[in-house]
Formats: sequence, structure tokens, C-alpha cells
Amino acid sequence: MSQWSQVQQLEIKFLEQVDQFYDDNFPMEIRHLLAQWIESQDWESAANNEAMAMILLQNLIIQVDEQLDRVSQEKNLLLIHNLKRVRKLLQGKYHGNPMHIAVIISNCLREERRILAAASMPVQGPLEKSLQSSVVSERQRNVEHKVSAIKNSAQMTDQDVKYLEDLQEEFDFRYKTIQSLEQNDKNSALIKQEMLALQAMLNTLDYKRKEVLSKIGRVIHEIDVLMSNMLTEELLDWKRRQQIACIGGPLHGGLDQLQNCFTLLAESLFQVRRQLEKLDELLTRLTYDGDPIPVQRPQLLEKVNFLLYNLFRNSFVVERQPCMPTHPQRPMVLKTLIQFTVKLRLLIKLPELNYQIRVKATIDNNRRFVLCGTHVKAMNMDESANGSLSVEFRHLQPKEMKTSAGSKGNEGPHMVTEELHSISFETQVCLYGLTINLETSSLPVVMISNVSQLPNAWASIIWYNLSTNDPQNLSFFNNPPAATLSQLLEVLSWQFSSYVGRGLNSEQLNMLAEKLMGQQVSYNDYQLSWAKFCKEHLPGKSFTFWVWLEAILDLIKKHILPLWIDGYIMGFVSKEKERILLKDKTPGTFLLRFSESNLGGITFTWVDQRENGDVAFHSVEPYNKGRLSALPFADILRDYKVIMADNVPENPLKYLYPDIPKDKAFGKHYSCQPNEVSKPSDGGGKGYVPSVFIPVSKIFNDSTEPHSPSDLLPMSPSVYAVLREHLSPTAIETAVSCKLPHS
Repeated sequence: MSQWSQVQQLEIKFLEQVDQFYDDNFPMEIRHLLAQWIESQDWESAANNEAMAMILLQNLIIQVDEQLDRVSQEKNLLLIHNLKRVRKLLQGKYHGNPMHIAVIISNCLREERRILAAASMPVQGPLEKSLQSSVVSERQRNVEHKVSAIKNSAQMTDQDVKYLEDLQEEFDFRYKTIQSLEQNDKNSALIKQEMLALQAMLNTLDYKRKEVLSKIGRVIHEIDVLMSNMLTEELLDWKRRQQIACIGGPLHGGLDQLQNCFTLLAESLFQVRRQLEKLDELLTRLTYDGDPIPVQRPQLLEKVNFLLYNLFRNSFVVERQPCMPTHPQRPMVLKTLIQFTVKLRLLIKLPELNYQIRVKATIDNNRRFVLCGTHVKAMNMDESANGSLSVEFRHLQPKEMKTSAGSKGNEGPHMVTEELHSISFETQVCLYGLTINLETSSLPVVMISNVSQLPNAWASIIWYNLSTNDPQNLSFFNNPPAATLSQLLEVLSWQFSSYVGRGLNSEQLNMLAEKLMGQQVSYNDYQLSWAKFCKEHLPGKSFTFWVWLEAILDLIKKHILPLWIDGYIMGFVSKEKERILLKDKTPGTFLLRFSESNLGGITFTWVDQRENGDVAFHSVEPYNKGRLSALPFADILRDYKVIMADNVPENPLKYLYPDIPKDKAFGKHYSCQPNEVSKPSDGGGKGYVPSVFIPVSKIFNDSTEPHSPSDLLPMSPSVYAVLREHLSPTAIETAVSCKLPHS
């Protein structure tokens, strides 16, 4: 079943989450029509390879054209219209930046996998619950409603200012008309009546001036309150969601909504500023004793400028945190002399600012590192698919400076992976007589000089962003706080859902909790130290918990990904729990688990029954990446043989726990079916018979311990079948024993 088919079967609450990240940048109808083709492409690699991304974009357009031909024959007018619009979008927005569409599709597929994983979990974790609370959603709606109301109020005040201007012009005309009369004419009763009317008009002008100033004051106050409370909270929440998304959590959204709010508020403030300028203009033409404009206008203008300064400063954000294209799912870990990308956005989207703001990137001021490459660029609305005012640095490289003695600084593993740095950005906005200096910084990054340091560096990034919402605590690891185990387990599950497409269930998380705590207790409020997570070796082992877990992630990603995504690898289960699960099962029932003693190893254990009726358990030595590079794991499970004393080799693996026939579970992942293997008489390449490796183990009847593993024998299945026809079991055993080490 395709991933998209699984998504369509989700409950409505999960479908609503899916709906949030499909928009005009990547329309859902294309995801639906091209589901299988989209899922069969390597968008993740294309996101870091421009040539590959361009090929995929061209192929995507070809796929859209084929769908367009099909629906044209069906005369589906609505779909024809939508597909033409999508084709125009793909060609227009992404032709100059094909990697952007690859990033978008890769993120969408990743988020689908995360949601599928979350849907399979019995409950949401505490972090995800906090990010999706009804209180947050209600505040978002309130902010949007209040911003809209403020914009309307500012526009209504525009009409009041225009009325005031018209009234003053009429007053000015009538007053100048009287002033132009001869002195004798001014004493007439008609003129005296006109003077009374002018006095009444002046009173009205005074009232209207006070009313306009009052309305302007209310708009300014409403903006001030909104910025100080709800909008600030919204921005902080978005930044927190970005932190969580960076370590594998739910894909963060809401920046477009924030941009809309910031832009509307900026437009309202500039509108109020123009209204105050108009009042100043009216003041120069007419003033009087008790005139409210010279008293109130300077204070209101000062407040407007203050709010504009703060609004612009808060609107300058890092939209996409620093990330090496070679490791898109490990952001904020930067390797010296390797390019990284980072994207900034100004949430105030005004056409007047397009290409007018130049942003400079620097690294923190300890002078240990410098940034090489293009570090000054102009913000524009053309490069982003959604037309936002942004800038993306794509060719920055951190370089370590030499010390005065001519050697590089200390690059010990602990110092490097726990030392935090910050990428800073500065610019200046000049608009309508205002000059505003803007500064922002990335989340803390970790510099590494060797890719072998990446796992520990990533652990530092996880721990920091899990433990604090402070965006700039560079001394965090001087005294790192403990983390709540329940939240840490949730983040560990995200590592699996984001990196290898399937998160961890409650039983798997329980096993990890026991491994971290060393005992079986309730872990909801358990506090785990940074040292126990990443620095202290596991009991009796030569590696830490995190190194062990990272090796498993790497093993899954490179060698057993389809089996993991299908959910057939139990993985995290202790030897003791394994035997409890298998002891009452049909002989030949097996399960797959990750090795606790070997880094990056996977093994299988099956249950058997001895002649005396006792239950026996057999486990093979874990398969590591070296052995799995030679033979796919699904083929190992299919072809695995054991030789009991005086018996013919046979495959003991019958049912995947609890009772799934082995071929039903893994059949689609076999590299070839047994009946597709050539017989010895068939001609292979250059006259050779095609052969495969067959894993074989030997078990002695008196053995009470799990046996040692097999070597891989270069024997084709067809040759093995012929041997069984012509040789006795004893002869086969003798031949195989010459190849096998005894346990």
C-alpha cells in the first residue's frame, strides 16, 4: 500500500494536519494523482543536488502533462484547469531553483510519515500535545481577528482625517472671504451672522481634531497591546515549534500567518503615521488657543515610531536554520569547510523593500571561526515560492582560524560537540524617513571538523532544543540541565519517524527507558542527566546509549529501511522479554531485534522444541552493515539454513512473531523468488551459473546456549537443490562443516 493510501485512511484529526502543509507551493491534487511516482523518487537527495533536482522537476512536469492528456480525453474541465495551473506554477516558480521543490516534496513526505507514525501511537507525547493545544489555536484566531479589526479602524480614521481636512478647507475659504471684505462690510448684520457660523465651525473643527486624535490614540494602543501580548506569544510559539521541528518534531507552520499579521500591523502604523503628518500639515494652516494637535501629535508620533522599530526588529527571523545540504536531517551541525544553507525572512512584506535590504552574515565574536563565501546578500520577493521577502545564503563555509602559535585550536570530541556557536545576521531598513537597524541570530550550532563527530554533535543539538527555549544560551553545556524522560523518549521516537520513516511504539519506548534507567519504574517524571544520555558508557559496554541508538538509525537507513517501515522489526526488545514472547509460540516463530552488545547490529531469535519437549531458543550473531552489504536482510531470512547433527539443512524460520507467515511478511522484499534462480544447466553470464550467498549455521543437539552465527556460503540455490538429490545428509553436513567455525 502506498504511503498516500495510508494517509487517506487516517482519522479526520490527522487528515487536518496533512491539509496544513499542502498549499500552492505543492498542490495536493498533484500529490494524489502522482502518488506512486512521487514516492518512488529520491527527493531527499535531489534537495542537495541541483542537477538531480532539475531532472526530477522536468520529469514531474512530464508526469503532469501525461495526466493532462488523460483528463483532456475524459473532458474533466475542472481537473484540466487545475493541472494547467499547476504546470504553470512548476515552470514559473521552480525553474530557476529546482532544489526548492525537492525540499518541499521531501518535507511533505517526511511529515506524512511522521503523522502516520503518530497515528499508530496510542497517545500523543507531551511535547506534541503542547504544540497543538486548543489554547494556542484559539490565540492564533484571536490575533488574526484583532489585526483585521485594527486595519479596519485605521482605514476608518483615514475617512475622519479626510472629513477634517475638507471641513478645515471650507472654514479657511469662508474665513479668508470675510477677511477680504472692506471694514464697513464687516460690520453688517450678515457678516456678524457669518462670524458666528465660523465660530461654530471652529468649535466643530476643534471637536473633530480631538476626536481624530482620540481614534488614532486608540488604534496605537490596540497595536501596542497586541504586540506586547498575543503577537509576541505567537512569535515565541513559532520559534519554539521551529526548535522542535529541527530535532524531528512536527513540521512547523504558521509563518505565513505571522507575516500577514506583521504586514497588516506595519501598514496600519504607517497609515497612522501619514494621518499624523496630515494633522501636522493642517496645523501649519490653522491653529488656535487650546489646539490639541501640537500637544498630542508629538507623543503619538513618538509612540508610532517606537512600535515600528519593535515590529521590524521582531519581524527579522531565521526561517530555515543553518544546515549542511549533505545532512538535511541534522540541522545546526556544521562541518568546517563544508557549505551550509540558511534562510532569513522579514515578516513585513512591503513592495518598497524589495532588493533594498542587504543582509550580512557573521559568526560569533570569539574569532575562532570565520565565514567564507558570499556573506552579504539582498532580500527579495523573487526567490521564494510564496513571494515572501527573504534571502537564502547557500554558499557559506565555516573556517577555523589558526591560533597565534600557528596551530588549530583544541578539537577534542567533548569540547567540539558541546561548544555552541551562533550565526548572526544584521541589516538596515530605510523607509519613509525611518532608519532601523535589525539583528537576529540562528539557534546555537555545533562545529565539527570530522564527520565522525556528527553523532555526538547531533546529540548536543537534541538536548539543547529539548531542554530550553532560550535561543542564545551559548554557555548551556557549562551546566546542562536534566531532561524529563517522557519528553526525551518522544524526541527519540521522532528521530525514527523523521529519519527512517517509522516512529517507536510504547513497548519499544519502554525498552529504551529501561536501558536508560537501568530498572523498570514509571518514567513519566523521571529526570535524566546529559551525562547518562551521551557521555557515560552503558553498564558493561564500551559505548554510550546515544552512540548505540545512532548506530541503529544508521543501520536501518542504509540496510533494512523497507522492513522497518513495514513494521516487521520489533527491534527494541530485551533478551528476557524476547523469550517471554516466544516461549508459548509455534516452533519456528521468530522475531527481529537490535543487538544490545554490538553497535549497529540486528539479529533474529526463533523458538524450537527439543526431543524431550523442552523449549529452546536460538539466536544468530548480529548482522552488521558489512555483512548486510553483501546480502539483503530479507534474502537472509528467506535462505537461512541450520544443520542439526545428522540432519539435512533446513530453514527454521517459519512465522514472524506473533504468527505471520515469513513469506507473507517479507516476500515483496526478496531480491528474487527461489523459482527464478537458474538451474546449473542454464547459462549465466560468460558461461557461469548464477550464484547467491546462503547463510548456514550448525547446531549441536546437546547445545543449550544460542549458537554461533554462520558464515555466508557462496552456493547457488539450484546447486544446493542438486546436492540434496545426490548426496546424503551426512555428506552435506561434512561438506558444510568444513566451512563453518564451531561454537
